Amino acid sequence: MEASRKLVCKQRQVFFFFLYLNLALAGSEFRRYSVEEEAEGSSFVTNLAKDLGLGQGELFRRGARVISKGNKLYLQLDQESGDLLLNKKLDREELCGQTEPCALRFQVLLENPLEFFQAELQVIDINDHTPVFMDGDMLLKISENSLPGTTFPLKNAQDMDVGQNNIENYIISPNSYFRVLTRKRSDGRKYPELVLDKVLDREEEAELRLTLTAQDGGSPPRSGTAHVYIEVVDINDNAPEFEQPFYRVKIPEDSPKGFLVVKVSATDVDIGVNGEISYSLSQASEDVSKTFEINAMTGEIRLKKQLDFETTQSYEVSIEASDPGSLSGKCTVLVQVVDVNDNAPEVTMSAFTGQIPENSPETVVAVFSVSDLDSEENGKVSCSIQYDLPFLLKSSMENFYTLVTERPLDRETRAEYNITITVTDLGAPRLKTEHNITVLVSDVNDNAPAFTQTSYTLWVRENNSPALHIGSVSATDTDAGANAQVTYSLLPSSDSPVPLASLVSINPDNGHLFALTSLDYEALRAFEFRVGATDRGSPALSSQALVRVLVADANDNAPFVLYPLQNASAPCTELVPRAAEPGYLVTKVVAVDGDAGQNAWLSYQLLKATEPGLFGVWAHNGEVRTARLLSERDAPKQRLVVLVKDNGEPPLSASVTLHVLLVDGFSQPYLPPPEAEAAAAAPADPLTVYLVVALASVSSLFLFSVLVFVAVRLCRRGGAGSAGRCPVPEGHFPGHLVDVSGTGTLSQSYQYEVCLTGGTGTGEFKFLKPVVPNFQSHFPGPEMNPQF
Repeated sequence: MEASRKLVCKQRQVFFFFLYLNLALAGSEFRRYSVEEEAEGSSFVTNLAKDLGLGQGELFRRGARVISKGNKLYLQLDQESGDLLLNKKLDREELCGQTEPCALRFQVLLENPLEFFQAELQVIDINDHTPVFMDGDMLLKISENSLPGTTFPLKNAQDMDVGQNNIENYIISPNSYFRVLTRKRSDGRKYPELVLDKVLDREEEAELRLTLTAQDGGSPPRSGTAHVYIEVVDINDNAPEFEQPFYRVKIPEDSPKGFLVVKVSATDVDIGVNGEISYSLSQASEDVSKTFEINAMTGEIRLKKQLDFETTQSYEVSIEASDPGSLSGKCTVLVQVVDVNDNAPEVTMSAFTGQIPENSPETVVAVFSVSDLDSEENGKVSCSIQYDLPFLLKSSMENFYTLVTERPLDRETRAEYNITITVTDLGAPRLKTEHNITVLVSDVNDNAPAFTQTSYTLWVRENNSPALHIGSVSATDTDAGANAQVTYSLLPSSDSPVPLASLVSINPDNGHLFALTSLDYEALRAFEFRVGATDRGSPALSSQALVRVLVADANDNAPFVLYPLQNASAPCTELVPRAAEPGYLVTKVVAVDGDAGQNAWLSYQLLKATEPGLFGVWAHNGEVRTARLLSERDAPKQRLVVLVKDNGEPPLSASVTLHVLLVDGFSQPYLPPPEAEAAAAAPADPLTVYLVVALASVSSLFLFSVLVFVAVRLCRRGGAGSAGRCPVPEGHFPGHLVDVSGTGTLSQSYQYEVCLTGGTGTGEFKFLKPVVPNFQSHFPGPEMNPQF
């Protein structure tokens, strides 16, 4: 795996190398401009639009900029006119020192589309500096036996200007013994040598005072002077001589202070005091004097400060060996500074886009350049970023790089990237620089809102107050900003039996649902609709969810008594024979409840009775039965009040009044109670009339059938016994004689025997106990009928 990654890395490096060469060749045309130093700021240099072949205003549209090394703004570009102007006065000596020509490189960057142009600005020197001698007074001791033609080196003057504006020649004041020659060193600087034309005579003239003048080649020329004092000494005719005229030394730039550079050695054939030699730096510039020092006794040259290859690559040091007789010899030490990798690479950011939209194709994020002040391998750099990021580095000319996206980015996956640009040189040890940038991915609306559930089930109790909050739906959007702001709405439905807008409403901001009207479980038990969630992006995206609302029943309906009817024109009276046994079924109260569940579970109880303890009511089916045997003391008219109550919370109830007439037999005439007579006088409503007619018809048919059946039995019994009487049938009647079916909550059907006794004048009959109970349910319970 590691070998594969190294192979990929090498392939990328080769790719970037060839890409860099191609771009460099494509844009290698150099444009050169020149300007004189000390020119005023805003001075015109050139018109870049014309030079680059661009139309007027195109530089502004393409975002043209001038980039120089280290972001030093020497030039300014007028994007409207295309004029390239000086940003400030330029001092050639400050910028380039003694380097000639003084060229300032810069690049012209066109951002849209990306294009580079290289150019350089040459600062032309003007004669604005006067030659200056470091020492204004020079003392020379010359032996009187010096031969004509002997030369004596003098300290040179320094001129900050270059070229023809530098020192051109030296002139000595008129005298009889000396003339001056102008010599040129290997680095191009000129220095004076005093030449003896005539033998000196100390006794005739012991000292000379001369004026040395240094002139430059400027127009008009400038000059500087120094005084030369010549002292004629006696007979020291041998000057010190070095072992070699040139010493060549290479020294690393990181050598410490006090490091031994080289040791020079000179000899003098004289003896005694005239043979003692002292060493010194000769004609040393200010830079050399601050960098090197020499031991006057041993000739060891050591460093006074640490070297810097990036500032000065070589030094030429003149060494003078003098004896006490002022005779001297000289040699030159050439010090070559060897570069070490002591400068880390630098990153200069030219353009940077901190926020890019997601889903965009290849996008330029940053344009930057890298540089290293070191030389050769130490100055070569490589640039890279993390491998796990969707970005690529593309190399361009002159160590310029472009950071682009490798593929479209997804903000929902990652919204921020921290990119570390690592620049490493090829020196030993390698130095690197890391530059961190943060790129934010801006959002586009590419995600629809998503509900937390595909369907919602909400419960609301009936008889709710309007505008009741019944529940909420919630949707989230993984986008950001306005693209993530969700608006809720009710979607139209054609299936709803009731207009949806009249039932519920939704808060568009938070998805809260409200019931607009009071719901009735008995009218509407459930309904469903769809809710939409739409974001505020452009274009907007949406999604849907199903909401089902179930109405919970409340105990809002009191029990309703179906039998006996309470609004009849005449109250219903039940006949009970006095011979009835305990548990005799008198009647059954039938009631229903419009509610559901336990709210519709009914219970019955005897609230009031004329004779307490005579009758009882079964709590679960409403059957009214005798509790004991009847006696002659019991009132013939009994009034019972039965309470029917549901199982809701709070419970609701209804009461019904029963009139029971105790008779000795069914042949006894029926005496209506007084309240029935009063009720008969009142006008009856149509519904009551219909019910009375129906009940009378059924009762008449029933009585007729019973009487016919009894007559038949009596006739058959009379034929068997005597011809004068109808016999009374013995045993049970065949088939179903009387079928009293329950309604409402009555769950069983009963068959009753009717027995008639013969020999009585009234022909009485009476109901006995039920014979065959029918347990088949005629009324479905709540679990069988969902409408109950």
